[in-house]
Amino acid sequence: MNMTSELLGNDILEAEVTNVSRHGFWLLLGDEELFVPFSEFPWFAQAPIGKLMNVELPQPHHLYWPELDVDLDVESIRNPAAYPLVADA
Repeated sequence: MNMTSELLGNDILEAEVTNVSRHGFWLLLGDEELFVPFSEFPWFAQAPIGKLMNVELPQPHHLYWPELDVDLDVESIRNPAAYPLVADA
């Protein structure tokens, strides 16, 4: 019997922070670039750049910043009014 192993995760999805300004940051998801304003997502405003850049896309509609312990649905960035977000100040 010939056993072969297949690599898991060949279709890893990518998310990348492409630019940061004092107003927010731009997030590239495949061919789509989204702006994440600090006014709508205040927990990112004081985050160190290195922690902000460390973003994962474990599922097509789920973003995770492990060093900040922040999970977001991609749709909440596209349409923040439909997703009232609450952050502890």
